[in-house]
Amino acid sequence: MDLSPQSLALARRRPSLSGARLEEGRAQQLPFGDGSFDACVSHMALMLMAEIDEVVAEVARVLSPGGVLACVLGKGALGGEAYERFIGLLRSAVRELPASRRVPPLGDRRTRSRDGLDEILGPAGFTAVDWESVPIDLSGPVEQVWGSVSGLYDLGPLDRATVERLRAAFFAEVREMTTPDGQVPCVFTVNVATARLR
Repeated sequence: MDLSPQSLALARRRPSLSGARLEEGRAQQLPFGDGSFDACVSHMALMLMAEIDEVVAEVARVLSPGGVLACVLGKGALGGEAYERFIGLLRSAVRELPASRRVPPLGDRRTRSRDGLDEILGPAGFTAVDWESVPIDLSGPVEQVWGSVSGLYDLGPLDRATVERLRAAFFAEVREMTTPDGQVPCVFTVNVATARLR
C-alpha cells in the first residue's frame, strides 16, 4: 500500500516485486478482507499517519488472530555526527520558509514511544509492544551521505537554490569530521516495534 502512484510505479519496475499486489490507497481504509494477513509491516510510515486510531483498527481488522504488526519508526541521530548536523541545517532552512510552504507536523506523537504505541494498540486488541532501537550506519563518502540524508520529505518544499545552499553548508559542516580515508560518520537510529493481535 502506498499513497503515491509514483512510488508504486517505481516498485512495479522491480523484478523482485513482479508477483506482489501493489495497491494505491490510505491505511485508514484498507482494501482487503477481514483476517486476510498473518503480518503487516509499516516501514517509516506509521509515525507520519493521521487518524492513527483508524489506521490501527484497520490493521487489526485485516490481520488474522495472532497476526503480527511490525513497525520501523524513525528515532533520529545518535549525536555528534553528520545526520545530526544535517538535521540542524535543515531545520534552519525550513524556518526561513513562509509557513504556507512548510511541511506541517505529521503523525501522532504517541507513535514515537513504546508507551504511546501501547496506548494506541492496546484498545485495538494488540499485545504489549516489543521495542528495539537499531542503528543504521549511513557512513561513507560525503556525496553518498548527502544522497542518503537529502531524501527526507522535509526537503520537498525547498526550491533548488535552497537545496544547493543546504548541500554546500552540509559539505562544509562535515569536512572537519571526515576521516583520512574520506569517510563521513553518519548513523541514523530507528525503533523497531512489534505487537501481536490477541
